[in-house]
Amino acid sequence: MTPPPLRLETLSGDALPPVLPALAGLRCTVFAEYPYLYAGDPASEAEYLATYAASPGAAAVVAFDGETPVGMATCQPMAEAHAPVRDAFARRGMATEGLCYFGESVLLPAYRGRGAGVGFFAAREAHARSLGLTAAAFCAVVRNANDPRKPPGYRPLDQFWRNRGYVPRPDLSCIFHWQEVGDDRETPHSLGFWLKERI
Repeated sequence: MTPPPLRLETLSGDALPPVLPALAGLRCTVFAEYPYLYAGDPASEAEYLATYAASPGAAAVVAFDGETPVGMATCQPMAEAHAPVRDAFARRGMATEGLCYFGESVLLPAYRGRGAGVGFFAAREAHARSLGLTAAAFCAVVRNANDPRKPPGYRPLDQFWRNRGYVPRPDLSCIFHWQEVGDDRETPHSLGFWLKERI
């Protein structure tokens, strides 16, 4: 029997801060996997998530199994996004008015294949339109195709993103620092952007 679709809710405003601790846990669990290999810690998570709480246009689309959050995807106007993200566009002289930035999209492995990924994009685009925004962008870590840490059977999400109407922009990139699983310090990581010019 095919499992039913997960229940998705878009939360913003005062409803957003209460779900951020769950997002921290999901980020640490999912991003520990390849390709991010992120070794999250509570202090850095709290600092990062505080930016969403302070972002008036931010929203989180939460996937629930019953009352338990099992996945989450975030968005906010580009004007409210982290400086490295905004700067990637500024360096190219690209205007960001009307652009929504899609942050993380994390879903526990047991719940994949049930439509949440498609739903995350649709709900974030709907939220962006409700703010009067007309385009969307996100970034993803860039890994070498021959990275020896890549697990057997790993499939990048490039085609999934293309199917949603997003196209890679190799002229846009930014750097974020994080500590990888097994490391003892933070290191720089390059992230490349994908853009959808009309949502």
